[in-house]
Amino acid sequence: MGFFNKSFFQSLILAFSISIASFLLLFFIGFFQKIDVNFFWIYALSLFVFSFLINYCFLEYFLLKKIKKLYKELLPKSIKVDELVSTDMDELVENLKNYSKNNQTQIKSMKDKENFRKDFIGNLAHELKTPLFTSQSYLLTLIDGALKDDKVNLKYLKIAEKAIERLIFIVKDLDLITKLESENMNLEKSKFNLISVVDNVFEMLEIQANKKNISMLMDSKIPVVNIYADQEKIHQVLTNLIENSIKYGKQDGTTEISIEDLVDDKLIIRITDNGNGIKMENFERLFERFYRVENSGSRSTGGSGLGLAIVKHIIDAHNEKIYVESDFGVGSEFSFTLEKTN
Repeated sequence: MGFFNKSFFQSLILAFSISIASFLLLFFIGFFQKIDVNFFWIYALSLFVFSFLINYCFLEYFLLKKIKKLYKELLPKSIKVDELVSTDMDELVENLKNYSKNNQTQIKSMKDKENFRKDFIGNLAHELKTPLFTSQSYLLTLIDGALKDDKVNLKYLKIAEKAIERLIFIVKDLDLITKLESENMNLEKSKFNLISVVDNVFEMLEIQANKKNISMLMDSKIPVVNIYADQEKIHQVLTNLIENSIKYGKQDGTTEISIEDLVDDKLIIRITDNGNGIKMENFERLFERFYRVENSGSRSTGGSGLGLAIVKHIIDAHNEKIYVESDFGVGSEFSFTLEKTN
């Protein structure tokens, strides 16, 4: 029902109510006994028309104008005020409630994004400054004269080189996660043997595992498990998860990979360790960029801090799920699903 109709009917009701009230008042004081019938009808019609016009003009031109002004002050310019404004108070209150609710949701979303941006910039700066300052300090020491000292020059150059290598590693992971988040990311899916990919990752991380005497085990008696996915990116997922398991695992511990049937066309891959474990309150932010749980050691363990964020993006891009289970002080299990083929 349009504004004109609402104002029109409201004015009719008000005019009728005023006329009835006026007639009752004049009747009780005996006014109608002194006048003839024609005058009565002229008076009644005049009162009704006058009341209707006054009410209608008040509602349509005065009250509605004030409401429009109020809306313009409250609502952004992009919203068409004429489509929302009404002299119906219930509708007016409902419109304002809906706008307030939507506005609060938008404000909360903006605050969340702003907090995430601040955390991201702060974490990125923290990750970059350590290798930057390390390489700078050793290079400056060499420039100031240590370059001529054969006992330390090669050592300092190697330390600076490791710091720069970590910087490159961070930048590469940032570039990768940016590509993963872009809408233009294309998955190059193909059929491949998952067991051979796991074996390849084990070989690549063998030296790192041996330093802590961590045993890498495969719980699968089947030599071939074919899946349909992007082989390079699944290799990245397994590398990141197994490397984290080794990095934060206990000395003389284990990292075990198991591959199981979930449903007819799905597999679930589990990476389990007996390391430090993760506290429950850290689960919600575990896959954020640069987020590190307080019990997972200092930043001296290296890495870009983007490993789990990259894993999450890759699994999401495959329309699959990733899960985390952990008992603090006992160990952790990361698992994810993949589509299998014959």
